[in-house]
Amino acid sequence: MTDKLPATIKAGILAEALPYIKRFHGKTIVIKYGGNAMTDSHLKQCFARDVVMLKLVGMNPVVVHGGGPQIDELLKRVGKKGEFVQGMRVTDAETMEIVEMVLGGQVNKEIVNLINQHGGKAVGLTGKDGAFIRAKKLLMPNKDVPGDSIDIGQVGEIVAIDPSLISLLDSGDFIPVIAPIGVGEAGETYNINADVVAGKISEILKAEKLVLLTNTPGVLDGNGKLLTGITPRQIDDMVATGTLSGGMLPKIASALDAARSGVKSVHIIDGRVEHALLLEIFTDEGVGTLIKSK
Repeated sequence: MTDKLPATIKAGILAEALPYIKRFHGKTIVIKYGGNAMTDSHLKQCFARDVVMLKLVGMNPVVVHGGGPQIDELLKRVGKKGEFVQGMRVTDAETMEIVEMVLGGQVNKEIVNLINQHGGKAVGLTGKDGAFIRAKKLLMPNKDVPGDSIDIGQVGEIVAIDPSLISLLDSGDFIPVIAPIGVGEAGETYNINADVVAGKISEILKAEKLVLLTNTPGVLDGNGKLLTGITPRQIDDMVATGTLSGGMLPKIASALDAARSGVKSVHIIDGRVEHALLLEIFTDEGVGTLIKSK
């Protein structure tokens, strides 16, 4: 695409990126990878190149991925239908087997392979490796019955994350690629929402940025207008009024927790845009919603 641009424009793009490269050198950037960016073959290549670029200019990218469409496809093949409660996948024992197979195997290895093909050194992990994501059963609050909760199966909430494995990989110039699967006290496997895992990892690693790729332009107000430079308090108001709902809720909750726990900025960006990651981090305009920590 850029091979048709005049040399002066290419130089201008590089000059605009330079202050950002200097500012974020040595910093950790946690990226939640999902949506169309994971299923469109061209966007997958763009994403892999973006991640390698971040590493080559001195940042420490950590990728946490989802895999909803791939899970749904395999569930359909075995005659099951995906079910969700408040944006969380209902996960019985059979579904958990499929989730682990798809996330820990198929999707994780594909991302690792793509990054490596573009010159990176990616290593795939699940939270069961080194038991670095400890989890327990998540019980969802029942909105219709105050004080009651809903059991949605082998869905986990994070108890603790041990950052040492990720730090070890970072220091060796490897790029961690993490499937959102946790392990319980008795070795049981838990499916954890990828946005939640990305948010918690960004907090534990004291990341400079948390970037969440989505299938929308970012956070939209009631009139469909893109919002940026917003604060946690403004987000709270939008959740209370119902402007934000459904699958966006776990994403927003993770973004808010991260922003309130020391992650300097959270970006919710449109993964359907080519090189969205580079555009958001290295340009003045950006391509999504920036949530400020204060």
